[in-house]
Amino acid sequence: MNVYTTQPFQVIYSLFEHEYLGYLFESFVVQVNSKGHLTLQHQNISAKNAAEFAARLDADDFKLIPLIDQVQQDAVLKKFSPKKKMSAADFFLKVYDPEKGDKALQEAIAHYVQSRMGKILELLRHNKMTFIMGKDGDPAWRRIEIAPERATVLFHFMRNADNTHYFPTIKYNGEKLDFQYKNAALVCHEPAWLLLNEKIYSFEKNVDGKKLQPFLNKKFIAIPRSIEENYYRKFVAPLVEQFDVNTRGFDIKSEKFVPSPYLTFSEIAGADAPAVRRNEAEQADAEGKKILFDLAFKYGDYMVQTQEARRVSVSMEKTQDSYIFHKLIRDLNKEKEYVKELNKRALEVKNGQAVLEKSAAFSWLNSNLQELQGMGFTVQQSQRNSKSYFIGEITLDVGITEKNDWFDIYGTVRFGEFTIPFIKLKNHILTKNSEFILPNGQVAIIPEEWFTQYIELFAFAEGEEHLTLKKHHMALVNDLQNGNLATVTMSRKLEKLREFETIEDQPLPAGFVGELRPYQKAGYNWLHFVQNYKFGGCLADDMGLGKTVQTLAMLQHRKENGAESASLLVMPTSLVYNWMNEAQKFTPSLRILNYTGTYRDKNVELFSDYDVILTSYGIVRLDAELLQSYYFDYIILDESQAIKNPDSNTSRSVRALKSRHRLILTGTPVENSTMDLWSQMSFINPGLLGNQHFFRNEFLKPIEKEKDEQKTRRLHALIKPFILRRHKSQVARELPAKIEHTAFCKMTEEQEHAYEETKSFYRNKILTSLEENGPGNTQFMLLQGLTKLRQIANHPLMTDPGYEGSSGKLKEVLHKTTDVVSKGHKVLIFSQFVKHLEIIKNALDKREIKYTYLDGNTKNRHEQVERFQNDPSIQVFLISLKAGGVGLNLTAADYVFILDPWWNPAVEAQAVDRAHRIGQQNTVFTYKFITKDTVEEKILALQNRKIQLVTDLISTDEAVIKSLTKEDIDNLLS
Repeated sequence: MNVYTTQPFQVIYSLFEHEYLGYLFESFVVQVNSKGHLTLQHQNISAKNAAEFAARLDADDFKLIPLIDQVQQDAVLKKFSPKKKMSAADFFLKVYDPEKGDKALQEAIAHYVQSRMGKILELLRHNKMTFIMGKDGDPAWRRIEIAPERATVLFHFMRNADNTHYFPTIKYNGEKLDFQYKNAALVCHEPAWLLLNEKIYSFEKNVDGKKLQPFLNKKFIAIPRSIEENYYRKFVAPLVEQFDVNTRGFDIKSEKFVPSPYLTFSEIAGADAPAVRRNEAEQADAEGKKILFDLAFKYGDYMVQTQEARRVSVSMEKTQDSYIFHKLIRDLNKEKEYVKELNKRALEVKNGQAVLEKSAAFSWLNSNLQELQGMGFTVQQSQRNSKSYFIGEITLDVGITEKNDWFDIYGTVRFGEFTIPFIKLKNHILTKNSEFILPNGQVAIIPEEWFTQYIELFAFAEGEEHLTLKKHHMALVNDLQNGNLATVTMSRKLEKLREFETIEDQPLPAGFVGELRPYQKAGYNWLHFVQNYKFGGCLADDMGLGKTVQTLAMLQHRKENGAESASLLVMPTSLVYNWMNEAQKFTPSLRILNYTGTYRDKNVELFSDYDVILTSYGIVRLDAELLQSYYFDYIILDESQAIKNPDSNTSRSVRALKSRHRLILTGTPVENSTMDLWSQMSFINPGLLGNQHFFRNEFLKPIEKEKDEQKTRRLHALIKPFILRRHKSQVARELPAKIEHTAFCKMTEEQEHAYEETKSFYRNKILTSLEENGPGNTQFMLLQGLTKLRQIANHPLMTDPGYEGSSGKLKEVLHKTTDVVSKGHKVLIFSQFVKHLEIIKNALDKREIKYTYLDGNTKNRHEQVERFQNDPSIQVFLISLKAGGVGLNLTAADYVFILDPWWNPAVEAQAVDRAHRIGQQNTVFTYKFITKDTVEEKILALQNRKIQLVTDLISTDEAVIKSLTKEDIDNLLS
């Protein structure tokens, strides 16, 4: 019968007994008559229809109804039945079969139902109408009441000669309840709720119903003497802890003590971590062990674990003829105070435990041990640990003293009573092994911060018994002193170096012809400064700022001040001619030997007749043994990125040469990898950046793979004193303006078809490879695909010799070239691709426009330069970017065309610098030709957002390709 919401109604809760699930409640709404009495008109109410009756329901009803839904037979069946369409009869008969029934499933169902019944009964206490359901299904058959107060239970143990009688008594409002043999029923067991005489009672201390159930129809349980001890220990002791117990025949002694805190530490692996800390310890196996701290409290002779929730702890003592139960009452407030003290000191204790990384744990112990002991803590190591760890004070004193050409390093570490020379920790610090064995066999944990603070000191210092540092590690010595990590003693000269603000001005040598611009003079002074302190230097000025002339001025000064031997200048072969010309112009009195060519006189004794020996990297490699026999005044490497690969023969041969001073000249100290920097710095100042292995782990990987800004700054600090780098924008203000344009070219129809076809092919191939093999194994294919797309964006003829169509870019380049030439200007045309230059050459030939040409195979390089610079009839110079990127002075041109963009803007900037350099009188116009809707446009966008490897040091193509993300690749190929 439906209940009408337009007329008065009442929500009621009805108790019934299910054959298998025990006592359950059902919820109903019942129509109320005009006298306010319940009628027989009622209907079931559930979470599905409760909203219809919301007018007469309160917040507790809306909590009760879904809880009651969850304990109904259908809900239990749905949750626990192994088969979807299993009938209720089949399910219950099988699960509760006396012989084959599933006991574990029965327990799970019981726990599920009982825990919800406990919550339902608690809510029904709030003045809800509660009934016992009639056998005919009448939900309001007999009214029952939920007792407003809680009852108490007292458990009795009466020990006599033969056995122990065990029974409970119940009191409600101070009166004893007579519940035995009175048809009482436990309507819930978890915790106990007892139905007696139409009233339901709940209990203080959450008594388990199983402890009362046997006594509903039994006066007592007799425990035979034969099982007494085991029963007392397993059953009586826990009961004494939780409930009120009355005994006869044995004693319960209540004891109170002031708790003493015990902090015990032990090693754990991830799997052994306590559940509360499992997440923090999961990676322990990969990272090495972690330390688990356990907090316990000692009360008299008893040790209590903090995570135990019990306020009372009971232990049993067997006497000669009886038992004593020692009931220990804990001081939980005092325990919490100790936990707070630990939390205050950054040991976050939860449930009596904390987990820290091993190094952090011992660092924490070393910092806090004395203070904790002063507060009454006992700190000890677990007996489970195989190692005995040192805990105590650790101190370190490091002293650095300057000697003739190096620094001496002295250091002493104190682990408690032991004094250890600091050098003994060298391998531990370098290999990041934190465990150091003390003379007594204990393991001391080296403080974690020492690995950061002193790793460079050990990596750069030399010596096994006694440590020394070279003078060029001045920046490291400064850092150690400034961070209070070492006491430093040094000479007046070196102190002066630390405090210097300006570099002393040096007079120009008498034999120098011409003038140095102010910034070139500053560079010349700087070369003297590094020479004076016996440091190697790197002059890394932008292209076109006159590194050559600054170096020649310094070499002239060496000659006039009695240099005892010749200096060696090593460079790419193509630059020898340029150096000879510049020397003739600025330092005509320098005696120069051109030590190149097949017919060079291989006799080092000749060198004494010269001031400067010019040679190439190839010759140094070929004549390595011969050149190593001579002690040069200076060894100077021009375009020193030639030795960027430290393992190449060229690099090894150059590093093996001997000289008093070393200098490198380069516009690009870092081309492809931070390792380029290591190789060049190791040439000018051996050991400055440690060995390759150290540099790779401490700088290269963190900087290139992890983009670690702190490591980048650290690397800068180490190399900064030895690098002079000026940008044109900073110093060459007398240069005319440089105006840059981007000329967008539209593809022809045939060109677009060829481009899309190639793009689809490579896109699928590359993205599949990325998914399957990762970025590392896709680089070559990516480079191959991008190169083809770039070539087609220039002209499809570059990839397909049979292509008969035209190219949008070629049309635009020829149009601009014709225009520039007709107005009397000279133009440099750069391309990365020799094939592209061939196509341009053919087009210029057809139009009878004269040009000079230079690529990597050009033999008469300087003739091509001279013709372009001096012949008015030649207005176009075609140059491959790689061959013309360095050492050319082409100030006759005032237009520069870049035909194809590449990842690194620095490469393009170098090309423009061929024209935009000292000596240029006219405004230089740069045109960058970009084919619309191609990878070229995407490269342009990437140029703007790719981070350089080392700030202020140029990085180029390979490094940028390596750092492309999947998203970048996706964008490039979209």
